[in-house]
Amino acid sequence: MMNLEEYFQRIGFYGPYGKPDLATLKLIHKQHVMTIPFENLSIHCGERITMDLEVIFNKIVRSSRGGVCCESNLLFTWVLKELGYNCTILSARDFKSINNDFSPMDSHLINKVIIDDMAYIADVSFGVACQIWEPLELISGKEQPQTAGVFRLSEKGEVWVLEKTGRKPKIMNPDFDKSSLVEKKHTKPMYCFTLVPRGVDHFLEMTQHLQTDPSSLFTNKSICSLQTPTGFRVLIGWTYTEVNFKPKEGVDLLEMKTIPDDEVEQILGGKFHLKLVNKLVPINNKAHAL
Repeated sequence: MMNLEEYFQRIGFYGPYGKPDLATLKLIHKQHVMTIPFENLSIHCGERITMDLEVIFNKIVRSSRGGVCCESNLLFTWVLKELGYNCTILSARDFKSINNDFSPMDSHLINKVIIDDMAYIADVSFGVACQIWEPLELISGKEQPQTAGVFRLSEKGEVWVLEKTGRKPKIMNPDFDKSSLVEKKHTKPMYCFTLVPRGVDHFLEMTQHLQTDPSSLFTNKSICSLQTPTGFRVLIGWTYTEVNFKPKEGVDLLEMKTIPDDEVEQILGGKFHLKLVNKLVPINNKAHAL
């Protein structure tokens, strides 16, 4: 049996939640991304990702794990509906840097929330540098600054495009100056989507593809990322990065290092508060860019 109190305890939310307003949505959204990692480690430790909501609840809330977009954002859909929000699931297509184009198939799950006749995009599970901390107003062309950078939604016919303008990365360890894990583009498209409502069944094929296809980013990289009050931290394969946002200086400071196999479990526990039941087999196929 799922219940909100367990979820609120998991994200450390203790405020009032009697009214489904924007202030409450912002608080819960931010607490979620600060406590629940974006991670695909199930794929690399002998587990399966599923769209079964009760399985997702037990994994993320009761077993203190994270999840990929279809898991974490579907859990957030349930939370919003339990709180009385007018919420609709949408599907999106991630931008693929390697192809310089959007994915040919839907590859991301997000939520549209209506509050006082205003529409917002809630997305608690994009991860790493492009994670929004608070919902975005569904307004075309409006620059929406957040700590991570400036986000912008643009309406192009029936399609909406979300992009982020960030800051210059300042890599503290010169050994990683040419790392493919460092985003060099100042402005980057994140994903595109339409406003067509979707059900859970729409994402079943996508979920299967992401965890089994040899060309999928998720089968080629083990990823665990968590937002922090000053930036984010991420473990991709054996590369651990701590990022501190410095908006006043116009840079993001990146502390990067390689983690030996026998310290991976310690990093997951100490930095991401994760304890895996099965052994993780890290992977970072450099031919597949984030």
